[in-house]
Amino acid sequence: MNNKKNILDIYNFTLTSSTEVSSIVRQIIDIDSLNLLIHISSYMHNTVLVQNLKLELEKKLPKVKIVMFKHSHKTLTSVVVYELDATLEINRFSDEALREIQLRDSFANNALKECKKQLLSRYFTDHLTNFPNLYQLRKDLHDNDGYGLVTIAVDDFATINNFYGFIVGDYIIEQVGNYLVKKINKKIYRVSGTEFTLFLDENLPFYDLKDYLSELYEKIKHITVVYQNNEINVSLTLASCVNSNQDNLFSKIAMALKYAKDNRLPFWIYEDRMRFENEYERNLKTSNMVRYAVERKNIVPYFQPIIDNKTQEIKKYECLARLLDEDENIVSPALFLPIAKRIKVYNYVTQIIINESFKVFEETSFEFSINLSMEDIINSEMFNFILNKLKHSKASTRVIFEIVESEAIQDFNKISRFIHEIKRYGAKIAIDDFGDGYSNFAYLTKMSVDFIKIDGSLIQNIDTDRDSYLVVETIVGFANKLGIKTIAEFVHSSTVMDKVKELGIDFSQGYHIDKPCISI
Repeated sequence: MNNKKNILDIYNFTLTSSTEVSSIVRQIIDIDSLNLLIHISSYMHNTVLVQNLKLELEKKLPKVKIVMFKHSHKTLTSVVVYELDATLEINRFSDEALREIQLRDSFANNALKECKKQLLSRYFTDHLTNFPNLYQLRKDLHDNDGYGLVTIAVDDFATINNFYGFIVGDYIIEQVGNYLVKKINKKIYRVSGTEFTLFLDENLPFYDLKDYLSELYEKIKHITVVYQNNEINVSLTLASCVNSNQDNLFSKIAMALKYAKDNRLPFWIYEDRMRFENEYERNLKTSNMVRYAVERKNIVPYFQPIIDNKTQEIKKYECLARLLDEDENIVSPALFLPIAKRIKVYNYVTQIIINESFKVFEETSFEFSINLSMEDIINSEMFNFILNKLKHSKASTRVIFEIVESEAIQDFNKISRFIHEIKRYGAKIAIDDFGDGYSNFAYLTKMSVDFIKIDGSLIQNIDTDRDSYLVVETIVGFANKLGIKTIAEFVHSSTVMDKVKELGIDFSQGYHIDKPCISI
């Protein structure tokens, strides 16, 4: 220790509250010394908190000399406390105090640089997989010429997330990424939630790129992720672009990926001659047509009869949405319903069908079914609209709401709440398309389902396909044990009808009975 001076303490703080001021003052007061020198260093001296600190110290320690210094750090305030020899001149310590402050500044600046380095690294890195992300990819593309890109997308990931949960979903993404790294000797980026991108060092011509994608797909197409002893099969779709120029490269690959997924292809390569723009023009035209129809109530229900297989009498009708275009032509729901969902008017389509169907069946004895999607059920306005309709209609005990099986599984809790509420008014529930990919008997035991509509893909070949027959037989047997009535869809011939009766299915619907009509 120098016999002339000694640094007793150094305080660094952000000084954002009066609590910090009081804390610093208390600590300095507790120092057992009569001869103190205090240096306060701050970027700005005239702030309220800095002035309060100075005034509090002068008030509590009137004999102590306080010197103010300029601090280079904008958010940091430093307080250095010295013990002095009583005969020592105060000014002799200014240089050393400044050196101490500069030293502290150096530490702070180094910490700041390290922080900036970490933030920069995080900005260019995907937090889940630690792969370089889309920002890093864009940076690398800017620094390179003559490259190619291949996007690898996980199929049906929304279903995986909804069925297994987000924790399992994240785990699957990690495992898929690790699998790709092992199988592919290329730099891989995670560019979105479900997509990875592979960086190619060269721009391959079309047929070379096609061969490369074909070989790559064969190498990575089978992925099985094991989570807590459960095997989860994951499929992938690939897309790329003949990279003659860099314009709209990402959007072109996105178009190719969409085309591959829509057509269930393993991969697709975008070419400028494909003219995807035509599809976008059609979508725009269809969007305008759907909006026009909704605004003018040109959405109408068509009714397809459902018969009792024992008596051959019509017992119910399914209400199917149809659209009338400006020329009064009927537009298929397969064309306009996906667009209605995309442009967020699907709920209005459903409201029109509900209103018109209730009008038709209000004074009849027939049951009638209306299709609902998850967009309808989770929409609070739509939910209240349905409950209000049930509350004030005489037909509320004869309406059946159809929910697609895969959607019922995806959000079981919301579906269960909806079922509970509508059944208070006597409405019934049918699970539509049962047997189409996800058949899960377990959840049927937990939901008050009244009908199972067996998927048409099983029914239409039941007279020629033994496997379809056995699957339907299992569904019917299980439904009977649960007291759930069964309806066969797509009954298109007398031979199919005979098999339906043979299996003991309760009701039938299809073109063999009658096609959908504008009236009942």
